[in-house]
Amino acid sequence: MAKFVIECPNCGRYAEASTGFFARKKIDCSCGYTINVKTDRLSSRQCPHCGNMVVFDQSKGEQATCPVCHEKINTRESMNALVEFSCPSCSCRLSADKNASKYTCPLCETVIDVQEQVAKEKIKNQGLASVIKYEGGNDVFVFKHPIEDFNLGSQLIVHESQEAIFFRDGRALDLFGAGRYTLATQNLPLLEGLYKLPTNVDEVFHSEVYFINLTTQMGIKWGTDSKVRLFDPASGMHIEIGASGNFNLRVNNSRKLLLKLVGTTAEFGQEEINGDDKAIGTTFIKGKFRALIMNKVKANLAREIRENQINILEIDEYLDVLSEKLKVVINETLDDYGLTMPEFYITTIVTPDDDPNFRRLKQQFAERTLRVREEHIKRAEAEAAQGRKILEAQTEAQLKLVSAQGEAEALKIKAQAEAEAYKAQAFAEAEEMRAKGYTYQQETARQVGLQAMQNGITGGAGGGASMLGDLAGLGISLGAMGSVIGMTKEAINPIMPSANQMGSQIMGAAADTWNCPVCGAQNIKSKFCPDCGSARPAPEPPKPAADAWTCPNCGCQGITSRFCPDCGNPKPNPFWTCPDCGTTDIKTRFCPNCGRRREG
Repeated sequence: MAKFVIECPNCGRYAEASTGFFARKKIDCSCGYTINVKTDRLSSRQCPHCGNMVVFDQSKGEQATCPVCHEKINTRESMNALVEFSCPSCSCRLSADKNASKYTCPLCETVIDVQEQVAKEKIKNQGLASVIKYEGGNDVFVFKHPIEDFNLGSQLIVHESQEAIFFRDGRALDLFGAGRYTLATQNLPLLEGLYKLPTNVDEVFHSEVYFINLTTQMGIKWGTDSKVRLFDPASGMHIEIGASGNFNLRVNNSRKLLLKLVGTTAEFGQEEINGDDKAIGTTFIKGKFRALIMNKVKANLAREIRENQINILEIDEYLDVLSEKLKVVINETLDDYGLTMPEFYITTIVTPDDDPNFRRLKQQFAERTLRVREEHIKRAEAEAAQGRKILEAQTEAQLKLVSAQGEAEALKIKAQAEAEAYKAQAFAEAEEMRAKGYTYQQETARQVGLQAMQNGITGGAGGGASMLGDLAGLGISLGAMGSVIGMTKEAINPIMPSANQMGSQIMGAAADTWNCPVCGAQNIKSKFCPDCGSARPAPEPPKPAADAWTCPNCGCQGITSRFCPDCGNPKPNPFWTCPDCGTTDIKTRFCPNCGRRREG
């Protein structure tokens, strides 16, 4: 069994190990780390001779050599070479192998980059810093540069999303924006006024430099540490809920933040905003705004739910509104510390699902929702049924209207057909009478005369005079009577000596007279007045009867019968029916309902 020294990969200390079948496979280091001999015996170290990084097996002891210069790299002298440095978090003095890369502080558990920390302390001990720049993480709001002694001519580098402030004796002095600066008296006026800066570039001056990260820190988580007790306005119950989410944060005033929060702290990050209070050494540096956020969330969340009558079962619909209200309230306090919260989100509301009252509330709400939905369905069905009935009634009315219009159109067509047939028959009869040399009026007078004479002949007592009286009673004019007599001369020859003599007697007996309008002579039979020679005035045209009409076919006027005596055309109906809307008994030329003009 051979013994060898193995380096702890956690703290850099050395422990004794051995090889062989019965050798221990795991060794507990004083830092609490368990060294796995089989896997952790491989280590890497920089060759002290050529600087090459060598991976070697520690079980070989001093036989391990550099493959470049072939010098031994695992000698006992190199293993005993330790370096001292301070923990950047708790300032505890620590020691580790000078070749160690990482070291965990046993007090605050900060993982330290040994080589970087040793280099910083070396620069600090020399009292000079050639380049001053931000060396913190992305989740850090304020970073204090570890070097506090500078000389004029040092380079200050400030990135675009940063600001740098020089402190002296607890006072925030010169502030630098983004850019590269060479420290000189002209760009450190406040520091020059408080502290006499050296004139030699080799001399140093003491000051503290803080870098402020102006980027928005995203996704900082928060959550209520206890249930929020509130009154649910929808159910009238007191319930308890939990809330959680995240928010974004950024610095809006560097001086306020440094003076009111940071103080002499080396670093100020996200964990110190809303993290759990945690002891580091003898102080608590975390959770500075945890109490503020919890207080604002609990008070204002319950108030907003009550004032806006928000149902706890529907609270997810109002998360954006509640988040905006809480952001405004919290920002009122954060502004005093140089911070602002551009976004605040409530992502989860934890309801008391294990509470029987809350379960009963959910069940009641579900039943009420189902009832409301059923009522909506019934109402929709009733509206649909009513709409269907209305549609059916409208369809039936339209069908009846169409049927009535069809019947009216059929009657109209029938009447027009009958009128056309009658008109054609009348035209045919008129053409026949015209071909025979007499008119319809003459034929009608002849028929009436024959009938009258026949009645007179066979009627006895009156003889010829009775016949003439009957003709006059029928309203037949003297000319018509003469025509009748002329046409029926052969019929009356056995009764009267001569039809011409009877016509002359009738005409002589019925000759008209006139009164002279000039001299007043009366019963004048001649065309001129025998006393003053005035001509007989023209007879006044007979006044048409009140129900007289004009034939639209031949133009005959003053017709009182139902048919035109010249052409046989029937009397037009003064009333008409609109073919578009079906309106009947229309007297005007246009339909009063649809405006359709009367045809014909």
